[in-house]
Amino acid sequence: MTDPIISVKNLYHTYQSGPLQKAALIDISMEIERGSCSAIIGITGSGKSTLVQHFNGLLRPTSGSLIVDGVNVKARGGDLKALRQRVGMLFQFPEAQLFEHTIYADVAFGPRRLNLPKSEVRTRVLHALDAVGLPPRTYAQRSPFELSGGQRRRAALAGVLAMSPKILVLDEPTAGLDADGRAEFYYYLQHIQQKEGVTIILVSHDMSEVATLADQLFVLYNGRLVAQGTPRTIFGQGQTLHQWGLTETPLGELLILLRKQGVALPSDVFTFEEALNALQALDMARHEKKNV
Repeated sequence: MTDPIISVKNLYHTYQSGPLQKAALIDISMEIERGSCSAIIGITGSGKSTLVQHFNGLLRPTSGSLIVDGVNVKARGGDLKALRQRVGMLFQFPEAQLFEHTIYADVAFGPRRLNLPKSEVRTRVLHALDAVGLPPRTYAQRSPFELSGGQRRRAALAGVLAMSPKILVLDEPTAGLDADGRAEFYYYLQHIQQKEGVTIILVSHDMSEVATLADQLFVLYNGRLVAQGTPRTIFGQGQTLHQWGLTETPLGELLILLRKQGVALPSDVFTFEEALNALQALDMARHEKKNV
């Protein structure tokens, strides 16, 4: 890890409800690399949403330290306004918050509240719409309520991007979208990460989604960070994965089934391309054996 944009050390967060206390996060230490796509996964109640709400100061650590792009989130008098401009958050079903009469006005809402010059607002809006595949010439003056579900989701994303965040946190970003809508959203997320240099953090229950998009996974269970590593490493842990309440990816489940049926697939096969190559190699070997 050479350039962490988020550094968490021994973070605890305790909710206080009257005389009762509940430890939601327990001794979390992790680093997220600048420009990466990381995913935080775990069952409901594991602490995922609580953790990411620390990243833009919606919550502060009870103890421990958290540095986000140079800002100490725990420090009293810290510049939370600047922090929240650096960290954009997109919660579940963000299209429900679209309210302006045009897509342009909706995406411009945040930049206008920063009291930016009109020319800067316009530049940001047009760039954000292009970044999510909604060309301004076609979409800027349309009503957001005329769009498909996937397009509305991307319009909401454009509103966050127009704030020029360095970090983008997405909570279940494709929930409720059909297969085409998910594929389009994935495409533009990868474009934003690779072309814009934005660090992306996903909170997701979709194992296929995180395996496709993320460079690094962080697994939470009962408020603790129980594992971190690449998707290949995490999803290769089999029975341990089940103990955390998680499952393999759909492809991983298929590979397990094939192995149970006697197909001699190597244990390190992880991607669709690797599975296809392995099956083709097995098929060629069978043909060669028959011809001997």
